[in-house]
Amino acid sequence: MGGGIADEGLARRLKALACTAPLHDLDGRKARLDWADASGYQMAEIALQIIDQVTIAMDFDRGAGHEQVVVRMRPFVGAQATDRDEDEHDRITRWVLDNLINVGSVDRGFHTVYGTFGVTGEYQRRAFDFKLLVELAGPDGEVYLRATDEAINVLVGALDTDVESAQIAAEVKLENLIRRGRLSDAKLAAEQARYRTVQYAETLRRKLDATRRDVRAVDWTAEVPDLIDEALRHIEDRFRAENAILRNITAARDDAEDADRKRRAADLVDIVGDCIRRHTQLQARLQSAGETFRAEQDRQQFSGPPQRAAVDLFGQLLVPCLDLPLAGAERPTSAFFGAGAGLRLPSVPGLVGLVEMLLVPAQERDGLGGDVAEPDLAPLPASDRYTEQQWRAVDNLFELDEIPRRLSGLLGEARRIDGDLAGLVVLRALHAFSPEVGSAVRQGERWLVLAVADGTDLMDTEYGGADLLVARARLDPQSPQSPQSAEDGEVA
Repeated sequence: MGGGIADEGLARRLKALACTAPLHDLDGRKARLDWADASGYQMAEIALQIIDQVTIAMDFDRGAGHEQVVVRMRPFVGAQATDRDEDEHDRITRWVLDNLINVGSVDRGFHTVYGTFGVTGEYQRRAFDFKLLVELAGPDGEVYLRATDEAINVLVGALDTDVESAQIAAEVKLENLIRRGRLSDAKLAAEQARYRTVQYAETLRRKLDATRRDVRAVDWTAEVPDLIDEALRHIEDRFRAENAILRNITAARDDAEDADRKRRAADLVDIVGDCIRRHTQLQARLQSAGETFRAEQDRQQFSGPPQRAAVDLFGQLLVPCLDLPLAGAERPTSAFFGAGAGLRLPSVPGLVGLVEMLLVPAQERDGLGGDVAEPDLAPLPASDRYTEQQWRAVDNLFELDEIPRRLSGLLGEARRIDGDLAGLVVLRALHAFSPEVGSAVRQGERWLVLAVADGTDLMDTEYGGADLLVARARLDPQSPQSPQSAEDGEVA
């Protein structure tokens, strides 16, 4: 199994499985939802549709809004459970969307460990971190969803595929399928070609974003110029191919007499037209990439050093203080937190502040207060574990004479009556081990069950501990109801 080729192929397959694992995990965890019966929903299919909607809505500056995805998913989710209301459909969509973003984790990413073989043939474990959907801020301040390369590869059934070669293969396949009249397969190939176009544009967008943060983090000497040249050649080739394909699809749509065939051809026209629009947008960004680099280079070069150096909390404060005794670390930490806490406001305002406070007009207050949000309460768990018949059966068992009985004997008799009564007998015996005598006297109880441990071990297949002596004692109703006697509860 050694060798680079075998290792690379194995690693690709393992990564492909890892990228699909979060989708399969959704169907495994849907039974745990306590607010809906999710057995009728196919969560992996919903997840694929969400990734598809986010990918189609992506461009250079924006992505898909959360509510936009929820609205677009209503017909698909509603078709899986037509007997449910729209609120449940939207809640299911949001639950799947949060799991694709991996809300709740520290970095909102997925982590898996896989094994592969090294050059010398030894087995090595490697870590693979990936994300499917990410939240990024747009130029207008809104938060948008964007699909990662791993998510797009999940859609097209590949992983770490070269964008250019995959795009050429998809275009050739699409053209051949259209020429042979297989419009259903051609639609799938056209959608995959569009996914690759989006992935290519996403690569350029990340390079430009990294440049805006730090021009030194991106190789503008060789890597990015080569990327721009390859992308421009890619767009030129795709324009010729897609225009030719668009003419063939349009002719197939106009000449088709079958309504279903005409509809599928019309869908292909829309998809290929969207690909042409995306290539036009990509070309405009590629032409302005060099200008972006030069502008950022000038801005970052002449912005000057920061006026105040930031404090390295780890290297300048934490690590040195860990080597000091407690008395020595008190002074630097007190100085840092004292300065970081800011100025202390005086307890009594000065004359200027007092005059400003007196001259501020009173604010109108709503006497009823604001609206109280309706709490989302979880359903209470079922409290009646035992039936009324089982309670009466245990009460009859504890109708004891003056002679005490062992807990083991009560358990054996309870199991002969009903196999589920043993747990209730144990609960009653534990409650009788330290009874509330005073409460029983105040409530007017005439009998009280008592349990005493005499050092005998309980020999039972299900329960362990002490084999308690259980007896029933009569409370004297004529005892004086003083605080002492009420607490002691005179027992006859």
